[in-house]
Amino acid sequence: MASARRTRPEKTGPSTTYRLAVASRFIVASLGGYLFASLFSVCVSQWLPLPRGEAVMAGMMLSFLAYLGVFIGCFACRTAWRAWTGVALGCAVLAVVWAAGRWLS
Repeated sequence: MASARRTRPEKTGPSTTYRLAVASRFIVASLGGYLFASLFSVCVSQWLPLPRGEAVMAGMMLSFLAYLGVFIGCFACRTAWRAWTGVALGCAVLAVVWAAGRWLS
């Protein structure tokens, strides 16, 4: 009886492009989320009609929820490009809101 030749199965794992996409999402979720959360905190504390100390505390507490939302949103997007675009547009809108508040006061 002829012995069957055993071949090693090829390693099947995530491809390099998939790993780079996940790394890209992690970078935008971490750094972009931090930027978004800090801009969100500044805008909330600037626009809330509360005493300055209370507005800052409310903005800081709400910024944690904003950071969480951005982090989850980056991994919920179909592509890493959408995650980058969404965070960049969100930060741009918050920067305009912050600048408008500074200009009006």
